[in-house]
Amino acid sequence: MSSPSSPVGIHPIRALQSSPEPHDGGFEVQRQPSVAAACPSFWATYHGGRWQCGGWPDGTREEHCRACDRMRDDSPVGIAQFERGFFIDHRRELTQLIHQHEAKAKAKHPRDRIVSIEDGTRGILVTTTDIDLARELGEALHHAYQGELELHYNGAKKLLRVHWRR
Repeated sequence: MSSPSSPVGIHPIRALQSSPEPHDGGFEVQRQPSVAAACPSFWATYHGGRWQCGGWPDGTREEHCRACDRMRDDSPVGIAQFERGFFIDHRRELTQLIHQHEAKAKAKHPRDRIVSIEDGTRGILVTTTDIDLARELGEALHHAYQGELELHYNGAKKLLRVHWRR
């Protein structure tokens, strides 16, 4: 059941502990480098308080970003499940939509990435390094194909679960 202020078919975030902080993305603030750094895995640099795509200035310290750590450790903060029936019939276009949204997110915030896309018994499971990306994927599918979208945030674990079905 949607609230009067929610678009039809979208179930707002149900906080299990608390609601997400804006632009938090599930990354620990204290984990950011204290000096200019560059991630060798995806050639982004950290300066000015954020990771950005671009050059690698001389004297920049090499350091893997938190997104790379999450990918290596398989510890995503966004989990999006898309139910099987509709997804199977439209796999190609839905997978393309997912990858387009990842590319758009990465262009703005290089650490926003998909960790994995897996077929499961109940549907397709997409894990992400950022809670905003997982939410955006669910919202994009809902916008394009309607259906039901549920968002569940666990503040203690800084984990967002997205469930979309049609």
